[in-house]
Amino acid sequence: MNSSTSIRPGWSPVTIGIMVVGFIIAWPLGLAALAYILWGDRIHTAFDEARYRWSANRSADSGNTAFDDYRAHELKRLEEERRKLNTMREEFDRFMHELRRAKDKDEFDRFMSERGRRDSTGFDNAEPAGAST
Repeated sequence: MNSSTSIRPGWSPVTIGIMVVGFIIAWPLGLAALAYILWGDRIHTAFDEARYRWSANRSADSGNTAFDDYRAHELKRLEEERRKLNTMREEFDRFMHELRRAKDKDEFDRFMSERGRRDSTGFDNAEPAGAST
């Protein structure tokens, strides 16, 4: 777009007119136009810087082949270490699940054997000591 015909941030008759029309149509449009007039240059600069940083961070090539080889080797080593840790975590989770299952089974078996002893002696059917009237 030609810079002489574009609307630039700042106080000019065109931007003031857009702001007034924006307030007439809907007040949020007027506020947006006012924000563009006051901070439009900073918004463009911040956007350009963010876009530059994003593109710079995405590039994996530093220009130094020795460093790039070292980086690739370290990233591969870290990925393998992460896989090992995930495998160990899964094994530990399975172990804990089996441990809880064995503990629950022991508790249930103990409950059933005590219940069976109480039923055979008639202990459960007896009245409590303080309930006689």
